[in-house]
Amino acid sequence: MSEKLHIKEKIGYGFGDFASSMFWKIFAMYLTFFYTDVVELSPESVAMMFIMVRLWDGLNDPLMGIIADRTNTSKGKFRPFLLWVAIPFGVIGILTFSVPDIGPSGKLIYAYITYTLMMMVYTAINVPYGSLMAVMTDDPKERTSLASFRFIGAYSGGIAMTASAPYILDFFKNAGASDAKSYSYMVVIYAIVAAFFFVMTYLWTKERVKALKKNNSIGSDLKDLAKNVQWFIMLGAGILMLVFLTFRESSIMYYFKYFVQDQSLAFFGDVSWGKLSGAYMTIWLVANMVGVLLAIPVSNILGKKTTFIVAMFISAILSILMYWLNPQQVYLIFALNFINGVSAGIVLPLVWSMYADIADYSEWKTGRRATGLLFSSSSMSQKLGLMAGGALPLYILASYGFEANAEQTEQSLEGIKLMISIFPGLTAALSGALLLLYKLNDKFMAKVTDELASKREG
Repeated sequence: MSEKLHIKEKIGYGFGDFASSMFWKIFAMYLTFFYTDVVELSPESVAMMFIMVRLWDGLNDPLMGIIADRTNTSKGKFRPFLLWVAIPFGVIGILTFSVPDIGPSGKLIYAYITYTLMMMVYTAINVPYGSLMAVMTDDPKERTSLASFRFIGAYSGGIAMTASAPYILDFFKNAGASDAKSYSYMVVIYAIVAAFFFVMTYLWTKERVKALKKNNSIGSDLKDLAKNVQWFIMLGAGILMLVFLTFRESSIMYYFKYFVQDQSLAFFGDVSWGKLSGAYMTIWLVANMVGVLLAIPVSNILGKKTTFIVAMFISAILSILMYWLNPQQVYLIFALNFINGVSAGIVLPLVWSMYADIADYSEWKTGRRATGLLFSSSSMSQKLGLMAGGALPLYILASYGFEANAEQTEQSLEGIKLMISIFPGLTAALSGALLLLYKLNDKFMAKVTDELASKREG
């Protein structure tokens, strides 16, 4: 019989993604804009940097999974990394949003170095954090509950960032700081909070699930993974889903600065584009949290697979509809954003719960378990999704003639509209379509869980 998890432990697990998501949303919403409009690097050079760094970083994820699988301490395999990496995570985040006065070439080199380090330290803490879910419990419903708490934490962290960031930036700018310094000071605040919550996750969680067989060879782990068709399907669907999310989030600042611009709204008066973009992202995250809360009841009725597919198709349709909205339809822009956010939010906890199911399926099929390696694939999909979702908008901007801090042409505005509507909508549709091939439905996984439990007791 699987041990039921106490609410405190679920909250503690959610703290980890509260910490992580603050930085993830800073990267998704601000980093591209920071590089082009604050550091004043060209869109093409930033796009190439994203591709180079994230391809390299994607290779680090399986390596981190292998390291975590072979880590054995009195506190577990995965939990200690939350303690060890918390402070480096915050420090390197601050350095990433710093702008030394070393000329254009020097700034680009500095961006390459700090962003590479940031992605590596992100891997070092998030692969163990993601893997932790699979060893806290072997109950599929408890895992979905854990995933929901994780994403409640994630969206709480994201909302805390998006709701406060425009005001923090304004505070430092009004105090006389430059744009570059304002970003650095803002990230210092989030770095301290993130380190604290990672340590809280370490303190409030526990590892319970033991593998049937220990000390697998790296070769056998990789061979098992290469034969796991369900892992490949989930990896592809996860990458496309994250491309969809990152595409939209990378586009928000450009969409509001150059297309929507400052607005005079009924009930709110004059509102700057910066505050509109912050409110847009905050409402998106609030809607995502509503979706996370709906994930368990909806997936209990429809099953995880069907829920994922339906939600992705709804998000695809709603994203594409945004293309035809004009700058004066601010309330309709926000309404579509909220509904889309609920749909997208339903999917996210399911992804992590399904990765845990795939880890059980692999152990059931082969007698060997490589939780860290398998969960590192989810981190790798995040990096690849972030790479594509971050680089593609930059190439679209460049190809449509975008110039930072200048009045945009009709052609460049067309590119900005496409990169927040049509393109992310198509990737969402592809993600849902790919999961039609996924075979690990809820009924089959109930059988796998029961048989594994019997073997472990034996």
